[in-house]
Amino acid sequence: MATGGSKLAIYGAIGANFCIAVMKFVASYFTGSASMLSEGIHSLIDTGNGGLLLYGIKRSQQEPDHKHPFGYGKEVFFWSFVVAIFIFAVGGGMAIYEGISHIQHPSVFDDSKIMWNYGVLIGGILVESVSFYLAFREFRRTQPTGFFSAIRKSKDAATFAVMIEDTAAMLGLVVALVFVFIGHMTGNPVWDGIGSIAIGVLLCSVSLFLARETKGLLVGESASDQTLVQLNHVLNGHDEVEKIGNLRTMHLGPAEVLLAVDVDFASNLNSDQVEAAVEQLEKEIQAAMPHVSQIYIEAHKLS
Repeated sequence: MATGGSKLAIYGAIGANFCIAVMKFVASYFTGSASMLSEGIHSLIDTGNGGLLLYGIKRSQQEPDHKHPFGYGKEVFFWSFVVAIFIFAVGGGMAIYEGISHIQHPSVFDDSKIMWNYGVLIGGILVESVSFYLAFREFRRTQPTGFFSAIRKSKDAATFAVMIEDTAAMLGLVVALVFVFIGHMTGNPVWDGIGSIAIGVLLCSVSLFLARETKGLLVGESASDQTLVQLNHVLNGHDEVEKIGNLRTMHLGPAEVLLAVDVDFASNLNSDQVEAAVEQLEKEIQAAMPHVSQIYIEAHKLS
């Protein structure tokens, strides 16, 4: 289940993106910059995406029922996937469209208003840095390894979706600033349209990466290698256990794992002893790995 830290990162992203979107649209209105308009659309979409992630977290916290006996934890994965689609279809698609349109029908920069673009872009980078810091701090708290490897290993789709969005936002602001500057210095407004296309390509690339990372969780990804090693250690650490087999795990949510495993017990145990051994294994597994919340042990006694 998503943590309070995840929500804090999302709230920070929503606030930052909304403020930046307003600034970008105002600057685009006064300057006619396609890159700035694309960035405004990007920030507005990111604001809406934050709302979708919060909705997914709320849905994931519903109690299990007869239709969903394992709970609603995968709602977070689903809405993170929807976010990826929105970034691709709306953010990337509209940015590329605006860039092409601006190249076909360029409008010359008004030097008296160009400082709107510079001010908003630099201000946006500063505001986005705060949002990025909040998300990055929460992400590194749970994933202390390298950035890209941590994203691949992380099961908290909401937090790494915000991380990826914030990373794309920072890069998009830098790209917009570079191309607006080139267009201003050369006096050629076509550079502004090229910048918008570059932002669109960036957003499409980010959305495909996010979709790939969330797809595995959505269709049923196993627990981490570390969890599997711990499970094997606990299960094989009992004298009563002769052999384990067909160990299967699946993430039901960011911090909820389903375990199903076949365990062969020693032949000299009676039924009550086997039952007691199963209960002991379940207690030890949950004590060592609280996120393994659903445990199903198929007990067999060797003849």
